[in-house]
Amino acid sequence: MMAIVVLEQSDTKINAREPRPDDGYAINQLVSRCPPLDENSLYCNLLQCTHFSASSVLAEIDTEIVGFISGYIKPGQADTVFIWQVAVDEAMRGCGLAKRMLFELLHRPACDNVCFLETTVTPGNKASEALFIRLAQKLNTNCQESILFECEKHFSGRHDSERLFRIGPFSLSDTNSQ
Repeated sequence: MMAIVVLEQSDTKINAREPRPDDGYAINQLVSRCPPLDENSLYCNLLQCTHFSASSVLAEIDTEIVGFISGYIKPGQADTVFIWQVAVDEAMRGCGLAKRMLFELLHRPACDNVCFLETTVTPGNKASEALFIRLAQKLNTNCQESILFECEKHFSGRHDSERLFRIGPFSLSDTNSQ
């Protein structure tokens, strides 16, 4: 069963829910408007809206998509959710929507066993870096950084290195989650 959570933003009601396959195209367009995020194929976004919907969050005002987080529980590590991408529409940046979507995700049944969150951030993506460092602080836990994929070794020099941020361990019951 898919729950819709209302996130308050001033007088605006933002609905947070699991994405559906018919959201795939709009998500693809949102990500394309959010540099420096890597654009995925529409097919990839459709899979995120089906196979990984329980560990992804879509935020909308009325029927307009204003945010999307794609994630998945790591295979063989049921205690770790990996956040693939966080996309927030330019008009909604700076209002804490990304953090609220992350907490909405962490409170889902799919994350009941999660006590670690991982993501990768390129060195130039200061907004994502700040988001995940603040998340670790809010969760009263550590944020360890290491290189997961190297520029030359893994991307043949065509993409910046991807730094792994590993946040945890944490317990949502021990924190003021928002």
